Amino acid sequence: MAERAETAFRSGYAEPPAGRWAAPGRVNLIGEHTDYNDGYVLPFALPLRTVVAAARQDGPTWTVRSELADEPVTFTADEVTGPGRVTGWAAYVAGVVWALREAGHDVPGARLAIASDVPLGAGLSSSAALEAAVLAALVDLGGLDLPAEDRPRLAKRAENAYVGAPTGIMDQSATIRCRAGHALFLDCRTEAVEHIPFDLAAASLAILVVDSRAPHRHADGEYAARRATCERAADTLGVPALRDVSADGLAAALDRLPDDETRRRVRHVVTENQRVLETVDLLRAGGIREIGPLLTASHASMRDDFAITVPEIDTAVEAALAAGALGARMTGGGFGGCVLALVDADRTEAVAAAVTAAYSDRGFTPPTIFTALPAPGATPV
Repeated sequence: MAERAETAFRSGYAEPPAGRWAAPGRVNLIGEHTDYNDGYVLPFALPLRTVVAAARQDGPTWTVRSELADEPVTFTADEVTGPGRVTGWAAYVAGVVWALREAGHDVPGARLAIASDVPLGAGLSSSAALEAAVLAALVDLGGLDLPAEDRPRLAKRAENAYVGAPTGIMDQSATIRCRAGHALFLDCRTEAVEHIPFDLAAASLAILVVDSRAPHRHADGEYAARRATCERAADTLGVPALRDVSADGLAAALDRLPDDETRRRVRHVVTENQRVLETVDLLRAGGIREIGPLLTASHASMRDDFAITVPEIDTAVEAALAAGALGARMTGGGFGGCVLALVDADRTEAVAAAVTAAYSDRGFTPPTIFTALPAPGATPV
């Protein structure tokens, strides 16, 4: 991927780049729709990466090329003075420039070229990978003082305020702060992190990631609706966020809510936070195999209480479990995207074949399936 980015840079700008910076996609092992509720998540970075090759250029001007676009996009400082001034895929790049400038950094003009093998629209955080790689490039090119622990918040601001996507802090934290061989236990309120050992190979296990290839059905509007319901529920309960409702206090909290739909949404968030904490405890104790039932319970909660799965997703989970997966769940915001399954390493092909066969039986578009090991976060390459 680094070579592809460099080739794109050389062919587009007729000179070599000053450097190359990579950031990974991510999967969330457990903890869905908890991030914007100030809760807990447990993502890990994928080997799939977005790479930015870049060099400085004179003046406050930025030119960006992508393998997926026929023409480059150029914008100036005047065109990133407010959200939404640059649109399309280049908005993620412009958003990073804007967020850096808003934070008082002297952002260097730059030429950039992008290559990526993080699938688009699969719920693997391709947008955060792009933001993180661009951010790393601009920070290094400009010698900017921006510690790694502060970068996720700035990248999130680019996506929220400039692009207009109401994401939480998880994706940017994962793609920037993850370590190889570990999952990232993130407290989304305090942004405190703990790197939790997640050595699948040592336990003779693997994570299968199933890209459902399902079209995202009403994802943006439904995501926003779930978030608004959670915020209204927290207000009704008199707490800053649903993270403040304990598992022990859940029953009493549900009794105070106005309707069944709201109760189901709250039940998912509260029980999902508890599942994250239990998963972390098991992993700290070396019990990787024992987390499977928690993954499966998470999926049932997303399907029944949060109502964010689709038939392709449920079919993949059911087929993986029937074929011997220790646990399986949808990962990502929902309404399409990916499933992950925890499987014995010697069962990966059998489980993948079972999922593919189930898709064929239902007449679904064949899924894309790969194994994933926890990879490092953003870094020069």
